[in-house]
Amino acid sequence: MADLQYQAILTRLLNADPLRMKALQAVAQLQLSSAFIAAGFLRNLVWDHIHAVSSMTPLNDVDVIYFDNHHCCPSNCRGYETQLEALMPGVRWQVKNQATMHIRNNDRPYTSVIDAMRHWPEKETAVAVQLHNGQFTFISGFGFESLFAKQITWNPAREMSVFLSRVEQKQWLVKWPALQVVTA
Repeated sequence: MADLQYQAILTRLLNADPLRMKALQAVAQLQLSSAFIAAGFLRNLVWDHIHAVSSMTPLNDVDVIYFDNHHCCPSNCRGYETQLEALMPGVRWQVKNQATMHIRNNDRPYTSVIDAMRHWPEKETAVAVQLHNGQFTFISGFGFESLFAKQITWNPAREMSVFLSRVEQKQWLVKWPALQVVTA
């Protein structure tokens, strides 16, 4: 299946999820052209779908990523979180400017949101979506195929120990037992 077919499934799943749609609409109000909701927002949605989970797995947080290498002050991220909290109280928002995340990760500077995502510990988490003028835009550091293939795939850009720790800490194999860990 091609990425466009996976994106059509994602579109259908998102349109059927009022909470996720409200979150996407809230992020759109920030008017940051490079802002996407990433990570578990889509990953968990797909894994719940392919496991035929009757009640959706609750979101621990909503990860908003964007790229702005001209305004890198951490207070900008906090300001966006405050705006989002006002729009959707009770949601734990995490906003990160990917133009600065290379510092925390000891990498060379990232050039874009997608470039930053290519450094995340597992490939299936490196997926994101934005809503603009009623249309979804999907991006991924590695494509969408493995996300729908019931995999948790190690990204060699990170230490395997980090990857394995995340798999255990987040209890993905307990929540979604059909998943297979891929380390090669």
